[in-house]
Amino acid sequence: MSLFTIVAGARPNFMKIAPIIHQLQKKQREGTNVRFRLVHTGQHYDKKMSGDFFEQLNIPQPDANLGGGGGTQAEQTAAIMVAFEKELFEHPSDLVIVVGDVTSTLACSITAKKLQIDVAHVEGGIRSGDLSMPEEINRMVTDSITDHFFTTSELANENLRKSGISEERIHFVGNTMIDTLLAQKPRFKKPEGEIFEDLEPQGYFIMTMHRPANVDQEQKLKAMIAAILEGVQGLPIIFPVHPRTAKNLQVIGIQADNLRMCEPLGYLEFNYLVKNAKAVITDSGGITEEATVMNVPCITLRDNTERAETILLGTNELAGTDPKKLKPYLEKVMKGDWKSYQGIPLWDGKTSERIVDILIEKYA
Repeated sequence: MSLFTIVAGARPNFMKIAPIIHQLQKKQREGTNVRFRLVHTGQHYDKKMSGDFFEQLNIPQPDANLGGGGGTQAEQTAAIMVAFEKELFEHPSDLVIVVGDVTSTLACSITAKKLQIDVAHVEGGIRSGDLSMPEEINRMVTDSITDHFFTTSELANENLRKSGISEERIHFVGNTMIDTLLAQKPRFKKPEGEIFEDLEPQGYFIMTMHRPANVDQEQKLKAMIAAILEGVQGLPIIFPVHPRTAKNLQVIGIQADNLRMCEPLGYLEFNYLVKNAKAVITDSGGITEEATVMNVPCITLRDNTERAETILLGTNELAGTDPKKLKPYLEKVMKGDWKSYQGIPLWDGKTSERIVDILIEKYA
């Protein structure tokens, strides 16, 4: 019997692991001789950032919680590595499955490889080329020691080939986050609260910001929000505020009647708002994928992206981090003159089936 250890630690990870878990459970019911342990590293540790995802996405409670949240990048990485090593000593695994590009991805892949355990990286091969992003370093290090790469696009495949990865280790399967999106779409629900009551379909924007380039410099954050407020022509902006952004917003004291800030939302509530929005304004990578597949205009406040397919075939555009350059993008949205989703290969809701079939063939 094979044992797979599935690692999740931060909010985006849960959407990526949920369909893999559901597919493994299905195989178990069909009699396949495979077990899995779900390890939550604790990288995100408040309920809105992790707990809700277990409930809403029907993921079983984790077999272990490593309690690796808090501290600096180095402290968090070290804490997760120490705790995960103990987990693997106590529960020897045939394969460690990591997803995405967060600290947990890096820490657990290194720990597994030092114990001579194979690593599979779901969403392997994506690159932004921006080494100022911690996530880019996490991707590069993880992919340098990974055994099997489950990729979301031909662009990711090419990145891996250029770095010398052999073809038999690259598995082009699609995007598990889209599996979750398509499966959960019928369950999306309007959030409760006064700020959401009067929202009309395509009559509001939804915005997220958390990257240091946008939120750490107070005057730049103030200028960016001012540019957005000017461009939306009075339409409501729903702004679930990331903890790091909240601190700086308090300092700059920006207010407007149509800027509606709230706590981070659950998965079903947030994507209800994305699905029905006039447009999304974000500096998140994953949200660009969800907006693209739901054919919602997406303005990304970044100078680069590791998800170029959302620009080439999707509804995403890079507006950059300069508030002065935002105006034409918002004008285009307000005129209804935005591109449509063209369809991205294998983003069809069946990625987890392909992943699990490959893993069972190789390890079960």
